[in-house]
Amino acid sequence: MRFQSLTLAVAGAALLAPSASPTAPQPRTAEERAARREGTVGAADLLARVRGCVPVSHGRYRSNAGRPATIPVCGTRQAVFWKADLDIDCDGRPGPHCNRRTDPLFSDSTAFQQSDGRHLSAERLPYIVVPAASRIWNHRDHGVRGGSVAAVVYRDRVQYAVVGDIGPRDLIGEASYATARGLGIPADPRGGGTPSGVTYIVFKGSRVEPIENHAAAVATGQRLARMFVQNR
Repeated sequence: MRFQSLTLAVAGAALLAPSASPTAPQPRTAEERAARREGTVGAADLLARVRGCVPVSHGRYRSNAGRPATIPVCGTRQAVFWKADLDIDCDGRPGPHCNRRTDPLFSDSTAFQQSDGRHLSAERLPYIVVPAASRIWNHRDHGVRGGSVAAVVYRDRVQYAVVGDIGPRDLIGEASYATARGLGIPADPRGGGTPSGVTYIVFKGSRVEPIENHAAAVATGQRLARMFVQNR
C-alpha cells in the first residue's frame, strides 16, 4: 500500500530464406509480447464502451495527495471503472526491482495474499490497487474484492490484472510494477508511472482463485471483456 500519489545467419541460409515483407515493429521484451497476446479485445473497443460515466461513488478521488478531487468511479451493469494516473505499487514480496533500497515507501505486505499465504509479488503479478472502503465508495458493494479481474487500458494496450492491494481512502490510480511493465509504462517505483491516460475496468462479481494465477486472470478477463464490449 502506498501513499503517493516497466549471431548472424550463414550466407547460404540467407540466400535460401524468403525475403521478409515490411511489418510493424515486433515486441522486444517479454512484457511487450505478453501485452500483445493478452489483447484479444482491442483497447479502442473497451475505451468506446466507457466514454460516458454514470457515477457510483458518492464523491471523487484525488490522483495524488494534494491534488484536487476530480476522479469519479463510474458504473455499468457489468463493471465499474475510473480514468486516472498510474502510480507504481511495489509492495509485497521483495525482489530485485521492488525492495526497501529501490523504493523508500516499500511495504513487504499486500492486502491480499497468495494461496500459500505469502504476500503478492508486485514484480511478477499484474494487479491493481483499489481505495479503502469509505463514504466516497465501498468497492465491496459493487462486487469488487481481492482477486476480482480488471482490464487496464493505456493507449493501444490492454493488460489484464487482479485486485491485489488496498490503498488510501481518498486516492485512486495505482497498479503493480508488473502491470506498468505490461502496459509499456516506466515502472521505476521512484519516478515511474504516468500522470494520466489510464483506464481501469473491474468486472463485477469476478474472481480468480488462486489470486496469483495470471493465466486464469487473462482467460477470465478476455471472456468478460468480450461480453462487456457487446453489452451482454
